[in-house]
Amino acid sequence: MNSINARIIGESPELLASLRAAAITAATDVTTLIQGESGSGKELLAHAIHQQSRRHNADFVTINCSALPENLAESELFGHRKGAFTGATHDQAGRVQAANGGTLFLDEVGELPLSIQAKLLRFLESGECQPVGQARTETIDVRVIAATNRQLVERVKSGAFREDLFYRLNIIPIHIPALRVRPEDIPLLAQKFV
Repeated sequence: MNSINARIIGESPELLASLRAAAITAATDVTTLIQGESGSGKELLAHAIHQQSRRHNADFVTINCSALPENLAESELFGHRKGAFTGATHDQAGRVQAANGGTLFLDEVGELPLSIQAKLLRFLESGECQPVGQARTETIDVRVIAATNRQLVERVKSGAFREDLFYRLNIIPIHIPALRVRPEDIPLLAQKFV
């Protein structure tokens, strides 16, 4: 926990509870969902978990799910083979393959298109992925940490997010409290940045 505490600045009880959960999570390979408002430090916490895990010598690969064009999301995540679609001039590994042995951080996972959510669910269940245009699947050893500023429960209720994927991602939930609910941390942050 000390290394995670060194990376995330604050001493409020709400933040310390999140940091304790992160330290416990780092000792496992369990899929983790970090929730919090934009700018609250979700990616910083995910990286700290990776650095404290047994995977710390491998890559920490980030993908911003909200920036993925729907027609390229599958290729970006799982890769593609030459000729799989117009413009696929060579084999391309996806972010999942790039994170093999390490950690895949799915930032703003709540923005993934439904069609890709099903493929991500399959990967989380089996560890197998299938690049676009490839007949066989590949087994990948990767730890997944996802983050969102959305209320995924509400997105599940509205049909915008798969319930089964939510439960698969939410094995260990960590919530990072907004700075406005922990004002005692403001002087510590100001001192750090000044």
